[in-house]
Amino acid sequence: MKILRIIARLNVGGPARHVVWLTKRLQTDEFESVLVAGTVPDGEEDMSYFAAENGVEPIYIRELSRELSPKDVVSLFKIYREIRRQKPDVIHTHTAKAGTVGRIAAFFYRWCTLSTLIGRPRPVKVVHTFHGHVFHSYYGAAKTRVFLLIEKALARFVTDRIIVITPQQFAEIHEEFGVGRREQFEVIPLGIDLSKYGNHESRDNLLKDEIGARPDELIVGFTGRLTEIKNISLLLNAAAECQKLTEKPRLRFVIIGDGNLRQELEDLSHELGLSDSVVFLGNRNDVAELLQGIDIIALTSKNEGTPLSLIEAMAAGVPFISTSVGGVADLAGEAIETLDGFRICERGIAVDGFGAKQFADGLIYLAKNEKLRERLKCDGAAFARSKYSVDRLTDDIVSLYRKLDGEKQSNIGKV
Repeated sequence: MKILRIIARLNVGGPARHVVWLTKRLQTDEFESVLVAGTVPDGEEDMSYFAAENGVEPIYIRELSRELSPKDVVSLFKIYREIRRQKPDVIHTHTAKAGTVGRIAAFFYRWCTLSTLIGRPRPVKVVHTFHGHVFHSYYGAAKTRVFLLIEKALARFVTDRIIVITPQQFAEIHEEFGVGRREQFEVIPLGIDLSKYGNHESRDNLLKDEIGARPDELIVGFTGRLTEIKNISLLLNAAAECQKLTEKPRLRFVIIGDGNLRQELEDLSHELGLSDSVVFLGNRNDVAELLQGIDIIALTSKNEGTPLSLIEAMAAGVPFISTSVGGVADLAGEAIETLDGFRICERGIAVDGFGAKQFADGLIYLAKNEKLRERLKCDGAAFARSKYSVDRLTDDIVSLYRKLDGEKQSNIGKV
């Protein structure tokens, strides 16, 4: 089976690693995989080095990028041309932009053939993975409605299978927003290379030494892109709320990552009087090692699929606190206790809103409770290692492709 995988850009984040791992692993006697990727815009770090490290050589389409532009027509033509050249059995798109352009190209490839005149379009199967979605918190109401209509049309007329990465994401995309039919959906969680995270019982002081933290300070970390959807200003305002308390644990905040908002966030940190307690480290290739020096991971996003940063932190034995958005609920698990503005869950603390005071309250509660941190560390690590290995991800995708191939062969037999 030949798989043509399409993603809008290989920028820093989970989707880029996801498609590279799958492209690398599905080069076997049974599968051949080709990766098509667009360009990374200014202000975002390019992860093409990650593809190179894994021996993956993507086919780059310069006109394909995240933002809407007249170049989308050119990228549509080039993707269609590449599909005709590759003649894949499965076209698998990832993320919103590639999902739109790639599936429109797949529609033309399937139907623009003379055999359509006798009822035999090309038997290609089309799959789309929602790593997140853009149905709230990204754009205004009018643009969001347009995107939703496009997704509904693509699901109805082009897509054979829709992959979501959590049950919560399925509930949002299908049940709340009405995209697709129930039988189209498959829930396939993310997978990561767990070998990088070593023994989560160990801890070192390399990060504390690098940032000059005192031995009695707890390190609160964020890892990810510094963009609007991550809502890092909420974390900074929560840090400022923590500073107001007379009795408080000693906290040092570390922001690992880069993006278009970095200067704005550094300015906000200075305005809030946090220059001595917040450190911006920029993009780092040693995140797995840095996690060993972090005591709590904090995520303040407005919208998420399944945040890879939390899965990595859990695998490394770092407890988390996060706004309760998207797939975070599936990572956190059932609520054990509900307090004012936040919930203590099986594997993390979930904050039910976007108020700085309530996020700070949850953070302080976790920082003060060493026994709770220890429980969340152990339970989170066990959960991540049992559910999110890249081996399991590969097996799930292979099973889906085999099922699709069986359907295709059955349809060909009927013709």
